[in-house]
Parts: sequence; C-alpha cells; structure tokens
Amino acid sequence: MRPVRSAPRPAPPEDGGPPAPTAARGPARLLSCAIAAVLAAAVLHPAPASAAVGASVSYETIVSHDGTELSAKVITPTGVEGPHPLLVMPSAWGTPQIIYVGAAARLAMESGYQVVAYTSRGFLDSGGEIEVAGPDDRADAGAVIDWALENTEADPDRIGMAGISYGGGISLLTAAEDDRVRAVASLSGWADLAASLYPDETVNRQAAELLLLAGNLTGRPGEDLSEMEEEYRRGNIRPALDLAPDRSAATKVDALNANGTAVMMAHAWNDGIFPVGHVTDFYEELEGPKRLMLAPGDHATQEAFGALGLPDEVWESLGDWFDHHLRGQENEVDADGPVHVRPNNGSGGWTSHPDWPSVTGGSDEYYLAEPSGDWFRWQSSGAMGTEPATGWDYRFRTGIGTPAESGTVLLSGALQQFFDIPTGVLLPTVDRYRAAVWTSPAYPDGVRVAGTPEATFTFTPTAEDQSVFLHLYAVDGNGAGSLISHTPHTLRGAVPGEPVTVTAELEPVVWDVPAGHRLAVVVDSRDARYTSESALGDRVDVTSPEDAPTRVTVPLA
Repeated sequence: MRPVRSAPRPAPPEDGGPPAPTAARGPARLLSCAIAAVLAAAVLHPAPASAAVGASVSYETIVSHDGTELSAKVITPTGVEGPHPLLVMPSAWGTPQIIYVGAAARLAMESGYQVVAYTSRGFLDSGGEIEVAGPDDRADAGAVIDWALENTEADPDRIGMAGISYGGGISLLTAAEDDRVRAVASLSGWADLAASLYPDETVNRQAAELLLLAGNLTGRPGEDLSEMEEEYRRGNIRPALDLAPDRSAATKVDALNANGTAVMMAHAWNDGIFPVGHVTDFYEELEGPKRLMLAPGDHATQEAFGALGLPDEVWESLGDWFDHHLRGQENEVDADGPVHVRPNNGSGGWTSHPDWPSVTGGSDEYYLAEPSGDWFRWQSSGAMGTEPATGWDYRFRTGIGTPAESGTVLLSGALQQFFDIPTGVLLPTVDRYRAAVWTSPAYPDGVRVAGTPEATFTFTPTAEDQSVFLHLYAVDGNGAGSLISHTPHTLRGAVPGEPVTVTAELEPVVWDVPAGHRLAVVVDSRDARYTSESALGDRVDVTSPEDAPTRVTVPLA
C-alpha cells in the first residue's frame, strides 16, 4: 500500500453552496453545512501558488430516472486536462454526500478524478423514499453516471464506483447491472443481505434495530422497508428474506464476472452489521481482478477517518486500486498478493496472500469430552483432546444468559481496533447449569489462529425453535478470556427430543494467542446481539454420537 501523500493542496474556488433541497430536513441541512465548512478548512487548505493541480467544488441537484432529485457534491480537478476518470460515490445509510468530502477532494487533486458523491435516495437532502438498495437505487447510480458524462469532462471508458456500507453495497449491485462500471471499491459493504441480518437463521437484533433507527431518523422509509419493519416487530422476518436476493451481490456474481469488474473489498473482523464470513465467501466466487483487506474494527470504523481526508491505509489502497484499473498505472496492486490481513489483536502488521484459503496453513482439531456433571459445576469444564470422545450427554438450561457474549455492535469492534481491548469473559463466572464449557491444553509458545473456525455439535432440543451460541476464547492462567470468534445458530422446526447434528462456521479471524494461553469453547442459549428462540425453562442436550463426534477445528497460520 502506498504511503500517504503530502503534496500541497490548493483551496477550491468559492461556490454558492448547496441549493435548498426539496426534501431536506432543517437540522440535517444545518449539520451538513457545518461539517462541510469544517472539513473544507481542514482538508482543502490553501496551497502555495506554485501548485498546479486543484479542485473545484459545486453542489448539484441530479434528477434521476423517475424524477427523484438527488443531492450531489461534484468535485472537479483543475489544472489538469480532461477527460477525467469518473468516480461515483453513493452515501452510506443515514448519511449525506459530504461524508466523502475529504477523500473525494484528495482523489480529485492527487489523481485527477472527476468525483460525484451523492446522498442516496430517501435520505436527508435527497428526494424519494428508502428502497434498501432496490432497483431504483441502482437506477439512481446509472442516472448519476449519465449526468456526469453529460455535464463534466468525465471519461465514459473509465468509470468506477466506491462507497462505505450502503454505498458499497449499491456500488457492487450497480456494477453487476451496468457494464460501464469497470472498477468498484466496497468498504464495510455487504454481499449477502440475508446472511448478514439472519446468520444461521438467527435475527441479528442489534444490527436490525440500529439500521431501522437510523433509517427512521434520517430518511423516509419506502413501502418495502415499512412492511419489513412492521412484520419484523411481529416476529416475522420473511418479507426481508424475500427481498434479500435481489439486493445481494452474491446472487449476481456471474454478472460481475462476465463484466470483468475489478472488485476491491475492505472489511473489519468485528463488523457487527455485515459479519465478515459472507464477505470471504463472496470474494472467493469472484473471477476478475480482486482485492480483499481485513483488519481490526467494527462496521465502517476502519474507513470513517479516511473518508474525511485523514491518512488511512484502506483509502490509500483504494486510490491504488482505481489508479491501476482506471488510469492504467503500475503500482503495488501488481506487486503483492490480493488478500491482505492484519491480526485482530496485538500489534501485528499486514500479511499478503494469493487467496483467502492461503491465510490458513494448517489446523488443530479438538474433540470435546464430556463436561463435569458434578452438582457444583460453577467452574467445571470438559477437555479438548486429539482423540474422539463419544457416548456422553450433557444438559444445560436455556432462557437466561451467561457472561459469554459477542459484544455490542459498533462499540466492541471499535474498542478492539483503537485500544486493543477485546470482548472478554471471566471463564469461572460462566454458570455451567446454563452453558457447556471446554478448555484446551495450553500453547506454550503461543499460536496464530488464522481462517474460519468450525464446530460440529449434536443438540437435542426440547422445543421446535431453539437458539444456541458458540464462542471461542483465548484464556489466560486466571481464566480471563478474550473472544476470538463466535456464531449463532437457531434450530427451526425441530422435533423435540430428536437429536440434530449441526456443523457451523464461526466468523473468520486472524488472532494471536499469547504463549501459555489455552483455547476455550462456550455454548449457551442467549446473546444480547441476537434474538434468541430459547425460552426460559427449556433444556438443550449436547451429545457426541460415534458417527458425529463433537469437535472444533481451529485454523492456524
């Protein structure tokens, strides 16, 4: 990844400011203007007269295919001849187009891009209603491209799209349908909406509530979103699942491959809204030029400061990506492997790999033995060994949680990223009447977990719908554990009393286990991040039959 550039930047000429939007809300418009003024002073500061390249900024209203007015910020390079490669940047969920003001200015001034950032339909100062990346949103992106080609010196043969979160998802979906888009960068975006919001048939409650809250506060929900929220409040997730395929790039990967779209994806290990596992799956399906960056953080926390124009490794890599695929520039995109990962803990640097499977060099497979059944089970645990342990049965109660939790969306991942503070647990405080716990032998020299952990369990439910939550920890000698990975799993339509064997993938991760620490597996019935179907007073039996021994596979570097 290229170093942060520090060339002088000239100030943009004065403009008249944004026109009064037809559907904006007063407080949002005031906030947008204030942020724009601060960022303009910080990012587009005056440069010496000798600097030749600059940028002009204008605010435009772009009329989309159906007459909807989209608020756009247009940043045009000056001092360099056109035509210019075009970058179109849809805004993130609940944010205005000025979210990209700093990054867009740098891309225009440093590399000569014509940048058009716009507020996505239904939000803040744009018109229309929120369509959740539906057909109208993709048509909006096409209309913005059309406007740029007609009203700027944008090059029709060099078009890219980029965005954070919602903007990244719309960029991927548009590129699958519009072959004019040659390159895409999706930062903290999604590929499979159902896998993100309904992992292993479990509702990601914190993510759903956060998205709905932001949508209602900053936008105007359309008919589909309103119906999804109404049914979700009734406990019915089906309307959202029915709409998900059309709004998921994973269902359109053949079109992306046929178009030869160059796709860059950057994501955080702890993304609580769009978990990283479905991103690595999608990445492996891409056949064209591609790049994957995975690092500590939560949803959009990696890219937020870079969007404001501050030094940022992800945005620097994004610049390299578009320079290579839209400007034909030879740079580090060619020189190193396309998959870049940084450990989720500690101070380890980036490592490069030819593909995602190459991140994993081997694995430890642990078979789980029967946990202690003594009446005083507060600190009892089962062993994790190298030989199958079968024929045992362990029952725990459901409906009340334990200290084993996956953390809080946005907060937990940010603490991990900025302060190296993991989501933790004190293992002796996990009530064994309400959980099953196993611990491995210690790693005397430490070990790097790298890849996607996998677990096989056989559960016997006492109700048709029951949820279980699997947590993998690194634990020190005092029983203090740091969460490495986790996954929810909900049995739906099960037959009470009949065993069900489940093989579940935990979230991918790279994690350095310190010397002398051991691994621990905790399975319980509640996690505050998710909606649990396990009712108070029910039970779950964990068994280990001979034909499917209970086990955990830990990938290693």
